[in-house]
Amino acid sequence: MSELVVNQIGKSFTDQEVLADLSFSVKDGEFVSLLGPSGSGKSTLFHLIGGMYTPDTGDFYLDGNKITGKRGAISYTPQSPSLFPWRTILENVVLGAEIQGKPDYQKARAMLVKAGLSGYENAYPYALSGGMRQRVAFVRALLSPQDFICLDEPFSALDEFTRLEMQKWLLTIWEENRQSILFVTHNIEEALYLSDRIIVLSSKPATIKKEFKIPFERPRDPNLFLTEEFLQWKRAIYQELQGAI
Repeated sequence: MSELVVNQIGKSFTDQEVLADLSFSVKDGEFVSLLGPSGSGKSTLFHLIGGMYTPDTGDFYLDGNKITGKRGAISYTPQSPSLFPWRTILENVVLGAEIQGKPDYQKARAMLVKAGLSGYENAYPYALSGGMRQRVAFVRALLSPQDFICLDEPFSALDEFTRLEMQKWLLTIWEENRQSILFVTHNIEEALYLSDRIIVLSSKPATIKKEFKIPFERPRDPNLFLTEEFLQWKRAIYQELQGAI
């Protein structure tokens, strides 16, 4: 069970209001994406959920327990993979579990094989491509003891082909585990392909402008990108985003 409730969150820095009365939820096993204009406070929201900042108003609840200002309640993957260069790939992916005193090396090795990283367990991050390092970061998030995962534009630095391959890989792994995910992206197609719901935020101060419940069946077919229905959804969300600026 891993349900996140964001309840009436407000946050300002000096005299600038970033988030205003923001409320939504992510249900257990749900994949929800946040879309919004650049600088609308999406990363700030993740820092608040992760306990790095404290909101001025409102609270966060995970499975009914208040986690406002608490660190370690969720697993967070930033835009950069943020791997420790002095640790091997295997040592990097068990880090979250290791901090909790519960590293499972057998499970970690099996997950690395599923991620197409067999043979790299004892390599160091510098030896891997950008896409491979991003997969390592995902495996680390999935192996962390927290059931709720926040992903902050994890594919933004990848080329288009690698990005699509990573999206397909992420969905394959996610289908097996069904952990709750809150995903930030600027890419409408990516959000449509991955998500159960898409939440569109306004410009600062960010509020919820609209929610879209995505009807496409799972597992998702990569040919979905070419369908007329997909293009219609893309147009509708694009128009909503244009109005959010």
